Amino acid sequence: MSSRDSSLGRRKRGSQSPAKRSDTPNTATTKSTGPYDTNFQQHLINHEIYPPRYTYPNGSGPRQPDNMDEIKRTLGQPRPSLSPSQFSDGAFDSFQDADTHAAKEAQVMARVIPIIEGKLEDPKCTAGQIPFNNLDYLTDGSLVAGNPDVYYGARPEQLQQKVRKQLSGKIEPSTQDHLPVAPNFFLQERALGARGVHCLQSYGQAESQYDNNAYTLTSIYHGGQLKMYTTHPIPPSAPGNKNGFAMTQIKTWALTGDADTFRQGVAAYRNGRDWAKRQRDDAISQANERQAIVEAGASLVDDSLGLSFTSGTSAAETIVTSQQTTKYPGSPLPLSYESETSADELSLDIRPPVKRTKSRSPRKR
Repeated sequence: MSSRDSSLGRRKRGSQSPAKRSDTPNTATTKSTGPYDTNFQQHLINHEIYPPRYTYPNGSGPRQPDNMDEIKRTLGQPRPSLSPSQFSDGAFDSFQDADTHAAKEAQVMARVIPIIEGKLEDPKCTAGQIPFNNLDYLTDGSLVAGNPDVYYGARPEQLQQKVRKQLSGKIEPSTQDHLPVAPNFFLQERALGARGVHCLQSYGQAESQYDNNAYTLTSIYHGGQLKMYTTHPIPPSAPGNKNGFAMTQIKTWALTGDADTFRQGVAAYRNGRDWAKRQRDDAISQANERQAIVEAGASLVDDSLGLSFTSGTSAAETIVTSQQTTKYPGSPLPLSYESETSADELSLDIRPPVKRTKSRSPRKR
């Protein structure tokens, strides 16, 4: 048996209980549903989580992400570490051998995936094979907890504690608080990551933000093939419903076929990982900045209230800053904010939801 007989992206996780947390727990649920149950995909569809190429009863389907072309261009960029001078045909032969002789999934993880991964810039931003038991239910509570083989997120200290606490059930996969948060690049999981980034982007906004862009990538390695997908949130189909998610396949590479295809596929994987980090960092920066503004606004209100006792002038109901008007009291967060976070030349003009100034990106590897 080789890795061609095992799927890293879809393997069953055993008898795990569903996640404990939920916005709307379903106490009547007694049966857990996993990826290998016959009704798993239909269960997701029932909750408006749509697989690639899904069509509605009327024949239409969810729109693919508006930034799909930009994502494809980003993934298609060559990487110096995979050039023939750095990754020889002999190295490719070694990869083929590793894939052929990986008889168990643990061997695939130990021998094959590290070749695809390459050198990691920050090992503290990755983890894997840890049940996502801290996340709120994605559907009705009957799904087993997500448990990706590998995932990439942000260091917890990147996100302000108040934001992290408020969004914990959406962005903190585990109660082990040293593990990465807001993951958006995976081997396996899809919608959970898209939900977390969406919550960060909507944090402090008057309503949830939907720009029909993808900010989450998933890779599946199976049978010597690497498949990559996007997942993006879609608005609720009816008032009162939760928003849905749509998955779209980007491309497939037969990594064991030849050295050139291997280089293209692995470059796409690593470029996608770098791209996902930039999207994640942007979303975190926006949430942090909005939180800082509301705290500054609250401080100004406190000062104004204190002055009113001596001046006889009541505190204003709104505080006007150079960037926006923050309502107080009322909505606890500002309604709009223009971020100035960094961009990277690899983004190839990908336009996030807010303006950013350019800064140097980390050197590709």
